[in-house]
Amino acid sequence: MDFPILNTKVYDKPLVYLDNAATTQKPQQVIDALTQYYLTLNSNIHRGAHYLANQATERFEAVRRQVQEYINAPSSAQVVFTRGTTESINLVASSFCQKFLHEYDEVIVSGMEHHSNIVPWQLACERVGARLKVIPFSDEGVLDLDVYESLFTKRTRLVAVNQVSNTLGTVNPVKEMAAIAHGHGVPILVDGAQSVAHMPIDVQDIDCDFFCFSGHKMYAPMGVGVMYGRQELLEQMPPYHGGGEMIKEVTFEKTTYNELPFKFEAGTPSVADVLGLGAAIDYIRQQGIENIARHEEELMRYAMSQLKEIPNIRFIGTAPHKAGVISFLIGSSHPYDVGTLLDKLGIAVRTGHHCTQPIMDRYGIPGTVRASFASYTTKEDIDALVAALHRIAPMLD
Repeated sequence: MDFPILNTKVYDKPLVYLDNAATTQKPQQVIDALTQYYLTLNSNIHRGAHYLANQATERFEAVRRQVQEYINAPSSAQVVFTRGTTESINLVASSFCQKFLHEYDEVIVSGMEHHSNIVPWQLACERVGARLKVIPFSDEGVLDLDVYESLFTKRTRLVAVNQVSNTLGTVNPVKEMAAIAHGHGVPILVDGAQSVAHMPIDVQDIDCDFFCFSGHKMYAPMGVGVMYGRQELLEQMPPYHGGGEMIKEVTFEKTTYNELPFKFEAGTPSVADVLGLGAAIDYIRQQGIENIARHEEELMRYAMSQLKEIPNIRFIGTAPHKAGVISFLIGSSHPYDVGTLLDKLGIAVRTGHHCTQPIMDRYGIPGTVRASFASYTTKEDIDALVAALHRIAPMLD
C-alpha cells in the first residue's frame, strides 16, 4: 500500500480516513524523502561551500522548479516557499497591503472563505483604515457574480477568494472572477489550499496575481507551502520577514534586499519538508492529476447517491460544481455527536465550523459533519460511512 497509515486500526476496526480536507496522508515515497534527507544530506542551504550544502541546495531549488511546472508559473523566481497557505496569505496581506493599501481603500473577499483568507485582510484593513467587502452566496453555495462585480469601486485594491470551499466543496469560477477583477484594474489572490491536490492548476490560465497553497493537503509534509506571485507585484512589495537569506548587503546604515524569490524567504527553511513536497508532486504526477480528478468526481457522485438514503440527512452546500467535500447534518443532532459515534466505528471525519464561522452563521448552524476525499479514497470507504450512519441514525435526535 502506498500509504502505510491506512493499515491502522481504530478501536480494533479498520481505519476509514475521510478527513482529507484537513490534511492528506503521506505516501511512502514522501516519508522516505524526509528520512533520506536527514540520513544523507542534512545541511543548511544556499550558504555553504561543502558537498552536503551544495547537494541540499540543488535538491531544494529543483523542488522550486517542480512547483513552477506543477502550477505552470512563468518563472521559478515567482515561487516563494512558506509554512503553508496561512503564511502565504499573511505574507501577501502584510507586504502587498503595506505597499498598496491606504485609508478608505477596499479589499473584496467572499462569504465562504476560510478564516485564513478573512482575518489577515481584516488586520491589514484595521491598520490603515480600509474596508472589507464581502461577496454573498446562495443557499446552494454559489457565489453571486453580479453582486461581486457591483462591489468594485475606484478604491478597490485587491480580491481574495478560494478556488474550492473547504466547507461547501464549491468550485468557484476563479478564472472568470480574475477577468472581472482585472477589468477593474484590480489584482486577485486565489486560495488554492483545497484545489491543488484535486484538479490541474494553471496560474497563467487562471490569470491570478497570487496563488497560495499548503503541501500537507497534497500528500506532502506539514510545515511547507507556496506563495506564487506576479513578478511585477513581487518586485514592488517590501519583504515580509527580515533576517538571513533575504538580504543582499547589510550595514547599520542601510540594508539592500535579495532578488526574487529569496527576498521573501528569511531564515533557514524547512528543507526536508520542501524535499517532501517534491516527492509528493512526483507521486501526483505518477497517478496523474486528471485521473485523480476523475476518480474523486466519481466518488462524489457515488457518495451523494448513497448518503441521500440516510434518514434526516441535510446537506450543507449543494452547488452543481463541487470537489472533494461533502458537509451534512443528521436531524437536529450536534455534528460533534455524529462525529464521535463515527469515530468509534473507525471512521475519521471532521466536525465543527471548519474555520468558516461566517458560513455557519449564514445557515444558522453550529457546524457540520464533513467527509472529504483523496486519491486513495475508495467506494468501500463510502460504503463504510453510509453503513455507519444507518447504524447510528436511530441513536440520534
